[in-house]
Amino acid sequence: MNATDDIILKPTALHTLARRALLAAGATDAGAEAAAKALVYADARGLSSHGVARLPMYLAQLRNGRVDGAAKPVIVRDKGAAFLVDAADGLAFGACELAVATGIERARTFGTAAASVTRSHHFGAGAYHLEAVGAAGLVGLAFSNAPGSMPVWGGTRPLLGTNPIAAVFPRANAAPLMIDLSLSQVARGKIMVAARDGKPIPEGWATTADGQPTTDARAALNGMMLPFGGAKGAVLALMVELLAAALSGAQFGSEAGSFLTEDGPRSGVGHLFWLLDPDALAGSRVYQQRIETLIELMLVDDDVRLPGDRRHEIAAASERDGIALDRKLFEQLQALASNNADAI
Repeated sequence: MNATDDIILKPTALHTLARRALLAAGATDAGAEAAAKALVYADARGLSSHGVARLPMYLAQLRNGRVDGAAKPVIVRDKGAAFLVDAADGLAFGACELAVATGIERARTFGTAAASVTRSHHFGAGAYHLEAVGAAGLVGLAFSNAPGSMPVWGGTRPLLGTNPIAAVFPRANAAPLMIDLSLSQVARGKIMVAARDGKPIPEGWATTADGQPTTDARAALNGMMLPFGGAKGAVLALMVELLAAALSGAQFGSEAGSFLTEDGPRSGVGHLFWLLDPDALAGSRVYQQRIETLIELMLVDDDVRLPGDRRHEIAAASERDGIALDRKLFEQLQALASNNADAI
């Protein structure tokens, strides 16, 4: 047992545990595989707030019908470089896989592609969905709305979600630049983990339900998130709300069922993936020259770290040394996967 009483699991073992738990809750083979891959990706890169810590709530929502475990994503509208995927009230990951894989094909044909997803759920770490885009040599942007937890600027009601943005910029002979951020001061999942662990949060992250500053994580989950960058961050969150939900016909944050409760209406949120082929614009060679020129300028300063580098380093360490998982969470997942004798 280590000093923190964590359980250390190799990524493959954690993937198996997550997959078995999802199957036990009613997910299809494809749905369980897609979700397990995405959650373990997050844990392996130090993003525990978007990793298997989410599973107990996913599983409860699968069991009580807030998420449809049998859902099969399908393209329901299609117009060349733009198309709409219906996630059919299932977990987001299979629908996002379909959107991204089809988007890569369309971007290679048309130079660009817009893949919209509707009737979806929590899509996890945004950068995860763009790994395949960068590997294909394409630039990619990802947007998602989320259940209301943040006011518009000057407002007093949680109309907008934390509304993450992610981007990937491929490089010829190096790992891509990978950008991933939510438009609140901090991802709401971090507050969820703090509440689970009984820890306080810094002042300035969130308010109570009546708008008062708080360091109580549980009060923050029942309150409102604060946008980063003040009014500018709030307007960016509004922009993502429109890109992800209005274009897809999905629920706005104020209409969507919470990701963090077992009961209630389905979430029904939306996502947008926008892919660009550099060869269709200035050309791949010019793009690669320009991105490397900028990176060289950035790295003149010793303390500059390229976006995504730290995650690549943590992923390598996770593969080598394993992933530390809270013992209570591990035991909970084992119990939830108990319908499958070979859970790990």
